[in-house]
Amino acid sequence: MKRSLVSLTVVVCLMALSVEGLMAQNKRVGTSAASELLIPIGGRDFAMGGSTLATSHGVEAIHWNPAGLGRLDVAAEGMFSSMTYLADIGVTYGAVGAKMGEFGNVALSVKALDFGDILLTTDDDPEGRGGRFYSPTFVTVGLSYARGLTDAISVGTTVKVISEQIDRVSASGVALDFGVQYNGLGGIKGLQMGVAVKNIGPQIKYDGPGLYQRGTASDGRRPEQNYKLDGASFELPSLVEIGLAYGGSFQENMSWTLNGSFTNNNLYLDEYRVGGELGFAVEGVELFGRAGVGLTPQAETKENIFGSSFGAGLKWAGTGIGITVDYAYRTTEFFDGNQVISLKFGF
Repeated sequence: MKRSLVSLTVVVCLMALSVEGLMAQNKRVGTSAASELLIPIGGRDFAMGGSTLATSHGVEAIHWNPAGLGRLDVAAEGMFSSMTYLADIGVTYGAVGAKMGEFGNVALSVKALDFGDILLTTDDDPEGRGGRFYSPTFVTVGLSYARGLTDAISVGTTVKVISEQIDRVSASGVALDFGVQYNGLGGIKGLQMGVAVKNIGPQIKYDGPGLYQRGTASDGRRPEQNYKLDGASFELPSLVEIGLAYGGSFQENMSWTLNGSFTNNNLYLDEYRVGGELGFAVEGVELFGRAGVGLTPQAETKENIFGSSFGAGLKWAGTGIGITVDYAYRTTEFFDGNQVISLKFGF
């Protein structure tokens, strides 16, 4: 049984590396659809630079590695996260997950972007003097399933429904994530590995009445007619990630974890992420300090606008309920830094 599980993990890793080889041939930076799928969530993993592919767990892991949902350490968990992103864009995320006995763990997640009101300009009113506004609606809904195959190995998958609407045009699509986590890699206590393949799905394109244009004949007496522009299709920002982590404890009440991961994007440059966490527990309360950074060696100067990240967390375990509050901050070029605060309840 153990040999079969190890073989399964090796096969998944080889599949990921094979897909990576194909993706490496395709570096069309900035041409993907539904780039909101890449926006991170959650204060814990975000504070460590997104390097937590091997250690992310619970409903927060749905974004990073769905296999982490299989390591849910309570009967049910709920999470709410709010983020200030670039150019005053707000990112709201909510998820609930529960154990379903031998069947496994299931979760429902929703991510929504708030762009605020944007001045509406048209061919007839290019300056927007009419005082009309619109607000894009970007929502992603995910249904996740994960299960621990053994005490060491967990697998998980998420099916995501993508919906985008900008004034009178819209686009929709479906994406699939799959992940594996392995605890005690090579028989070494504290050594963990994670593999994830994300955002696999068909191309999407915009459609709707907003693509109709008015056409006037250059000669003859034909009346003015409407014609419809055909929007182009674009690929989803699919990626492959492989991560390692190692952790332990200094004393009974002090713990530490170091994480590292590699990300191959089909429509962006390769990324390397490192991060770590220190934890201190006392009388039912756990305090955490975290830091991380993402590196893009192939990026030119100022091409990667995101810098280092850091944050802190507090976890309180009461009778029948646990509450966790996490905060993270990431430095950013040209814009104000990104801030995330998340709240989790465990039952």
